[in-house]
Amino acid sequence: MVRGNWIKPGAVIIDVGINPVEDPNAPRGYRLVGDIFYEEACEVASAITPVPGGVGPMTIAMLLSNTLISAKRIHNLD
Repeated sequence: MVRGNWIKPGAVIIDVGINPVEDPNAPRGYRLVGDIFYEEACEVASAITPVPGGVGPMTIAMLLSNTLISAKRIHNLD
């Protein structure tokens, strides 16, 4: 885990790590967390992506965008 004192004040953190942590209160018995020690990092960073769900939607959006760009290039539609 990345600790809060490792982070430059005001940094924007993109947390792509996904780790299961036991949680008896969760429906599946575990919850997902990232690689950032969130409670410490939020005191220092200006923004942090949530885990889960932070980078997944952006990854899908960029894949679709790049697919469209490639299709336009193949068919000379630039």
